[in-house]
Amino acid sequence: MKITLPLPATTTSRFIVAMEHLPFDPTSFIPWRIGSPYRRAAISAAAAGMLAVTHHTTQWRPAGAGLTDDERRRLRRTRQHLVVTSAAPPHRLPTAAQVARAAARAMAKECDGLLIDPLTASTILTCGRCSGEPTHFRLTDDWLSWDVQVHDAATCPPWDPADMGACDCLRVTSRGLRRFALPEITLDGAACAHNLCATNLLRTVANRLVTDHLSYLNAHPGAATRKIDDFLRIHPSDQPDGGLPFAVQLTPYDADAGELGRTGSIRRLKIGPTPGAGVVTCLKVGPPSGFTGSLNSWLCATQAPRHTTPGLGARALGALETTRMAA
Repeated sequence: MKITLPLPATTTSRFIVAMEHLPFDPTSFIPWRIGSPYRRAAISAAAAGMLAVTHHTTQWRPAGAGLTDDERRRLRRTRQHLVVTSAAPPHRLPTAAQVARAAARAMAKECDGLLIDPLTASTILTCGRCSGEPTHFRLTDDWLSWDVQVHDAATCPPWDPADMGACDCLRVTSRGLRRFALPEITLDGAACAHNLCATNLLRTVANRLVTDHLSYLNAHPGAATRKIDDFLRIHPSDQPDGGLPFAVQLTPYDADAGELGRTGSIRRLKIGPTPGAGVVTCLKVGPPSGFTGSLNSWLCATQAPRHTTPGLGARALGALETTRMAA
């Protein structure tokens, strides 16, 4: 089955720099004082109206930002903030987002400000070895964060390594993929003890999706939509430390509406886009249709090359291998 992803005419990247005092004029700082290798791109983007900075003489108020206590204390001391915005067509990704973040990094360093990515709800280091924007794009360079939620923890049974289906409390969702004109991805229904495994799997899937998507955008700069398979094969080269190939199923998923689900009126939200709207806001990641085990057994099997998980039997590994061979 194919999933149709609409491609916007413009993608936006936005970064916040919160500071106590602003010792320079931001209109003269951007783009002329952006360091190499992004200065030339920043000059071009600013001239084309695709890079802008606005100064606000008020304290920035985070909405759900995952800041540490120290970062929140530092933010409370600030009195002003800058908003650095990139607005560019999708085929200019990831460079447009890199240029905007490079500009925000430079200004945060100049005024000893706190650099915040509101999309990932996290801060970005701007001191020491982290002061400059990396030359090469890697999704692992703070472009994503993860929203980890546990549904109805009061009804979650004690974790039993031998019972892979006893717990289904965990939901992990990406933050940041929509910056690249992609829906966010989520894994819902795993055991809460598998937090790290679930995040590692989603990180691998996200990296593959972004790599393929950026290649498509570069080859089709005028495309209004893109069709992707709902079946995604992950190869060893897609994984940072190698490992056996595995497959995932992608399902349209919307967190804004749903039906009653687990005990305690937890709403499990799995629906497709509104008919005719053609919008997919989130993709649910899960086992391929040929896998006969539970979500937890599949999740452990995908991580088997990295570590051995207690309770993962031969049936789970065998089912995964059968799926690979059939795919």
